[in-house]
Amino acid sequence: MTTKIGSAATAKVAQLIGSPNGVQAKLSALTQGDSSLAVSVPAEVRQQNVAADLMEKAGGVTYPAINVYCQKIVNSQKEKFRRFSGQVHVAAEVRHSQDRLDGLEGRLQIYADAIAQTLQSSVGDWGDGMFFGGGYEVSFSAVKHGGRNFLQAAVVTFALDVSK
Repeated sequence: MTTKIGSAATAKVAQLIGSPNGVQAKLSALTQGDSSLAVSVPAEVRQQNVAADLMEKAGGVTYPAINVYCQKIVNSQKEKFRRFSGQVHVAAEVRHSQDRLDGLEGRLQIYADAIAQTLQSSVGDWGDGMFFGGGYEVSFSAVKHGGRNFLQAAVVTFALDVSK
């Protein structure tokens, strides 16, 4: 049961992020007045939790990349007589890479903002017993070698309330 709930939650988030009103629409709005932060390549959305170096070794990775995965499932039995009543903790990790350090962090922050705005615009009932309350947390990693020379990641984590 828990694997199906985790997979269903990540599929819903990936669909939300990749939708026409998702991250790409929010990016356009965020970068409208600043051509230095404009992003021409849409982010690739995947449903997997894979380290950046493994993705590069496997080949076929394009940046920016957004990986959506389930971090934790908690069946707290808030509602009696339900098979599952608790939270699914989901992460949307955006990785951005470029050949120069200049502007890398700024572009990554724009993507994190776009994911956060996409989540904020979808507060409420997501169907299939999933509800999003609006809370999220964003964390940024340090720049390291990888990708096109420099690679940095931001992780947006949030909890979905699930009742099945």
